[in-house]
Amino acid sequence: MSKGTTIKDALARWAEKEKQEQGCEVKVSEAKVVKLYFQIPPIEKMDASLSTLTSCEKLSLSTNCIEKIANLNGLKHLKILSLGRNYIKNLNGLEAVAETLEELWISYNQIEKLKALQALKKLKVLYMSNNSVKDWGEFDKLQSLGNLVELLMVNNPLEEKHSAEGDWRDRATKILPNLKKLDGEPVIKPDDEEEQED
Repeated sequence: MSKGTTIKDALARWAEKEKQEQGCEVKVSEAKVVKLYFQIPPIEKMDASLSTLTSCEKLSLSTNCIEKIANLNGLKHLKILSLGRNYIKNLNGLEAVAETLEELWISYNQIEKLKALQALKKLKVLYMSNNSVKDWGEFDKLQSLGNLVELLMVNNPLEEKHSAEGDWRDRATKILPNLKKLDGEPVIKPDDEEEQED
């Protein structure tokens, strides 16, 4: 069985490609945008080499075979994390970037529980389509994300069930009154009235 690509190898490959495109050495530690998506063979582990990305603001690890979020401690400036199309089952490990993360792209995974998101106080955008969120109890955990303005939840069992019943948008936007965009469509409030509820 072939071993997956390590983060270290993927970074070396990426730096080489950047060097060819830019015509000069690229320091991994200074890079603001790092794209390690769709590696062949795929990345299976978020290993400790990620800690070298000390300046990284946007990290893309989508379309790999990652099962666990890990080793984000060194990424003190990370604003956008893209982990779509992997095998991630839970969101543990995100606490490490709770102070800076503004966007999490994690569609096409196997996530059921949302508890770990509660630490991400700056999160504005959450793309979470095609996952396994089944109940409102989990969805309610998003209430602690006061800055969340855009949410993508299509093709989660919860969204599918309630879209079929016709009450998905109403219920979701009641729970998350700050949303400006839900599932790719603007949230329009009746007369844009500001309802204050405790």
